[in-house]
Amino acid sequence: MHHRFRFFIMLAAVALLALVISACAAPAETGGEAAAPAAAEEAAPAAEEGGATIIYALYQEPEMLNPLIRTQTAAGEVGHLVGEGLIATDPDGNYFAQLATDVPTIENGLVSEDGLTVTYPLREGVVWSDGEPFTCDDVVFTWEVATNPESQAVNTTGYNEIESIECPDDYTAVVHYSEFFAAFLGTFRDVMPRHATGDPADMVNWNYNWDGFLGTGPFVLKEWVSGDHITMVKNENYRDYPDKPLADQIIVRIIPSREVGKALITSGEIDILWDLTEADVPEFEDNPDVDVNIRPGPGTERLLLNLADPTLDATDDPLNNPHPLLGDLKVREAIQYGIDKQFIVDELLYGATTVGSSELSLGWAKCDIPVSEYNVDKANALLDEAGFTDEDGDGVRECHDCMYAEEGDPLRLKIQTTTGNQLREEAEQLLLEMMSNIGVELYIENVPSSELFGSWSSGAFRKHGNFDILMYTTSDTIDPQSQMDGYFSADKMPTEANGGNGFNYVRWINMTATDAIKAAGKTPVQDERKADYQIACEEIAKDIPHLYLYDRSEVHLSRSDIEGFDINPWDNQTWNAQDWTRK
Repeated sequence: MHHRFRFFIMLAAVALLALVISACAAPAETGGEAAAPAAAEEAAPAAEEGGATIIYALYQEPEMLNPLIRTQTAAGEVGHLVGEGLIATDPDGNYFAQLATDVPTIENGLVSEDGLTVTYPLREGVVWSDGEPFTCDDVVFTWEVATNPESQAVNTTGYNEIESIECPDDYTAVVHYSEFFAAFLGTFRDVMPRHATGDPADMVNWNYNWDGFLGTGPFVLKEWVSGDHITMVKNENYRDYPDKPLADQIIVRIIPSREVGKALITSGEIDILWDLTEADVPEFEDNPDVDVNIRPGPGTERLLLNLADPTLDATDDPLNNPHPLLGDLKVREAIQYGIDKQFIVDELLYGATTVGSSELSLGWAKCDIPVSEYNVDKANALLDEAGFTDEDGDGVRECHDCMYAEEGDPLRLKIQTTTGNQLREEAEQLLLEMMSNIGVELYIENVPSSELFGSWSSGAFRKHGNFDILMYTTSDTIDPQSQMDGYFSADKMPTEANGGNGFNYVRWINMTATDAIKAAGKTPVQDERKADYQIACEEIAKDIPHLYLYDRSEVHLSRSDIEGFDINPWDNQTWNAQDWTRK
């Protein structure tokens, strides 16, 4: 049934190759969606001969860099060149002290026996890149901003559980929790400077969010030319200066697509290319000038199925305002039965990854969820039961005595993902064909990353619930509590009342899952937490608010003369940029 897809993909590849050649020959047009400084008419700076300049290419441009508002992975890649947190995570999932001097544990006396008090000894003598001292007050400020109801922070998991923070001196932060919070070490992944920001209630308008962004990390933001490049230079106030960072500057080059990036890294015009796929690996395995950096990752490519009426703006009552089509579980089940996930993996990813089945696919909390069945007959039977039949014979089912849609409404849904991503565009085409086999009509309306992953204040349609189906990858950290709570707890639906807080964009309400996730955050016993996450994963599999397509590896390319680039599946790939250099 699927053999004709191969012909389509071959044609698409030829067309994309032509686009790559064209894009390499002339400057690409900028989308203009990123809320960054105005674009200047100049090309991205080239690496200086013999100089320690590294060009890092992203096919997405950050909407903003503020860690409490940004939701794009690409924004974290840029932000962590500059910003730091109290505790970070290494590639093996181990915590290490960053702005703190030690990782708090009960054993070293920095965590109380009841787990309600956590003490962070802070590094002395650390200054922000503008020379102002980093102190405990900046930790307090970060918490104050995150919990301010008007700040529009995107996710407050971990901050809301804090009752107070004491500063017995400038270099000690004592955090008091109102209740035990198991994932406390992941809370202060970023700390913000009180002196260089502004009123917490006006956070979305801070200059700090864009060209005023500063931190304690190895680099300083020098220039942001929207749609073209972001230049980072060595932070002369970095605590390890002049020994580190090893590179003089890192130029983040904004490119239109992975395909353009592959051409540029092959020609040596860029040094590191972010976020490839398993399908790209064979192309570079025999290239002595390019290193393929790959390891298993916690990300899963999925479809987000909106359960609420997409014409409403951020409804907090999806049960009484269901999506006219996707609000019916039988429709969601039929969509899943109608998708041949293994074919997508084999055809587009050369069989080099696994079919997706759950939110937690890697790490100590990994869920055990069976892979969904591909069965067109079951899909058709479910849609018949749901009252969707093709009475006019045009190949698209219509509502005839269905649950929520109006009589005669077609089973037609919009699917959206990020532009500039060939794999996703090809996957969409396969999904369109697979859905047509069961009488579901999908149509594509892709948008730039900055638009899809935009903030509440920018009116981003994902945040406001104005969509049918979204497709993208999201990844948990080594402790998945914030991810699970943010995406699946009933109280994490972005609304006007909460200032857009949370990632439950699909507006799924399942109290069994919510209670299990909350319980996982309140016990220090890892086996109990794992069992709670398993309950939540089982409820997700039953209700299908997210439909998992395939698991993602971390795949990034670097030129063979680049040293120090070390993939971190639990953090951004710029986590150790201070160690990047050229041979």
